Amino acid sequence: MDQSQANAKVVVDGNTFELPVIIGTEGERGIDISKLRSLTNYVTFDHGFGNTSNCASAITFLDGESGVLRYRGYPIEQLAEQSSFIETAYLLIYGELPNSDQLRHFSESFTEHSMLHEDMKNFFDGYPSTAHPMAILASMVCSLSAYYPGIDMLNPTKEDFDRIVVMLMSKVRTIVAFAHKKSLGQPFVYPRHDLEYIPNFLNMLFSSPTHQYKIYDEVVQALKVLFILHADHEQNCSTSTVRLVGSSWANLYASITAGICALWGPLHGGANEEVIMMLEQMYREGGDVDKYISMAKDKSSRFRLMGFGHRVYKSYDPRAKIIKKSAHDLLKKLGIHDPLLEIAVKLEEKALADPYFIERNLYPNVDFYSGIIYKAIGIPMNMFTVMFAIARLPGWIAHWKEMMESPGAKIGRPRQIYVGMNKRDYVPITKR
Repeated sequence: MDQSQANAKVVVDGNTFELPVIIGTEGERGIDISKLRSLTNYVTFDHGFGNTSNCASAITFLDGESGVLRYRGYPIEQLAEQSSFIETAYLLIYGELPNSDQLRHFSESFTEHSMLHEDMKNFFDGYPSTAHPMAILASMVCSLSAYYPGIDMLNPTKEDFDRIVVMLMSKVRTIVAFAHKKSLGQPFVYPRHDLEYIPNFLNMLFSSPTHQYKIYDEVVQALKVLFILHADHEQNCSTSTVRLVGSSWANLYASITAGICALWGPLHGGANEEVIMMLEQMYREGGDVDKYISMAKDKSSRFRLMGFGHRVYKSYDPRAKIIKKSAHDLLKKLGIHDPLLEIAVKLEEKALADPYFIERNLYPNVDFYSGIIYKAIGIPMNMFTVMFAIARLPGWIAHWKEMMESPGAKIGRPRQIYVGMNKRDYVPITKR
């Protein structure tokens, strides 16, 4: 990040103030308003922070107008095709791709830390079988701090931090698999030392004492692609939450728990579940795509076309292109005929040819096809968001690490424009 010689001029109450202009490595420009309030007694107003940078970050570059997404400079298309989830996680967290020894050590460490403390299994007994997996995941991740507290979280050594990273990423998939087994009333399936990250997770999720789940390469590949595409996405709601909570010097467990809770919402991580419910509704009602296209354009209709449009992308979401192909490939290789995929394809074709959607930049986003892949694998809808959380964990960790290492980092403290009552005197209840 460089500070330009140019300044932005702000005129307030007839007075002109100059504020520095900051230029990112990809030419992005921002006005540094950190001293605006001290100079003018004014603050900016930006509902939803759509035009406000809360940090300078070297992790992910996103150009929503051009449909570009890169992790540490590497195009998402190349990583999804050629990398592994573990290698991509290492890249996000540590800044560079690992060499063969680093990758082997990183991968082997997940096996070492995949087990949960036996006492933590008792927590699952207290949850009802109907408990949402996101509620269990958030609670269990926060509880990890009680069982693995022997680390200085505010000033960890490199060895301690490396251990925390592997511990979180490895144990999260175990927690998710155990939560799924709890919902089914089935016994837990423990991690295996002979399986890699994604196959191990699938085995814990789907095997049972009477059934050994067959791990298909096509399923592993599809899940790998989804995990890589979801691993980070710049300053989204949950990542900003991790940074904000971490800025108070809350430990990594607490910060990640906050990110999980932020991800839970249907406007964020829960969106792919909403897409599947929408497609199922269309299928039940005859699959008339034109009907729903018209409803989506009708301002008086309460129907909302889920999976289209994005807060940042003003062109086709690059992740959606990859996931669309992955969904087609997976269903074809597994011999699955899913009418929901047919409806989704028709819906996309109609929308992309309709001026209403084109003018408003309403293109399919990452959530539009990801739910179809999860459904084909056999993952129930209430598990979709926890799958997202597993994938997003490397990005959250990377941002927490970057924030904690940033010189001059401050606790997050947004301002507000007060619109409440003016001063008024208290009146005792006997006189009201």
